[in-house]
Amino acid sequence: MPSPLLRVTIGTESFDERFAMECAPNSCRELHGLLPYSGRLVHARWSGECLFAPLETQWPRTTLLAEENATDHPLPGEILLYAGETSEPELLITYAGARFACISGELSGNRVLVIDGDLKRLAKVGRKVLWEGATLLPIE
Repeated sequence: MPSPLLRVTIGTESFDERFAMECAPNSCRELHGLLPYSGRLVHARWSGECLFAPLETQWPRTTLLAEENATDHPLPGEILLYAGETSEPELLITYAGARFACISGELSGNRVLVIDGDLKRLAKVGRKVLWEGATLLPIE
């Protein structure tokens, strides 16, 4: 079983997060298996006010993840894990209004993490990535 708390850093800002085991236990275990994670984070141009971390180097494209209480309308502070047939594997970090999508259309991702902290600070970081570009995303 994954440890309940993680530290996620977006650029220079760190956030405490907890696994959403009640929503997607299998997906949480899969994400836990990727930890510690270090990747790049960019703004999610198709999905609204959220950030996108492609997992192509950590997650084999042929490994699909079943939907577990999946959503296409994540709330601020929720992090979705997607590994389906329509788009590449990814993490989606929502900081304000969002509708999860890709060039092919709507996507649904599994809630795997929830930020326990200042959502206004998360929104500020999200807008910084929008205007200044990609940043690092370590998850420990």
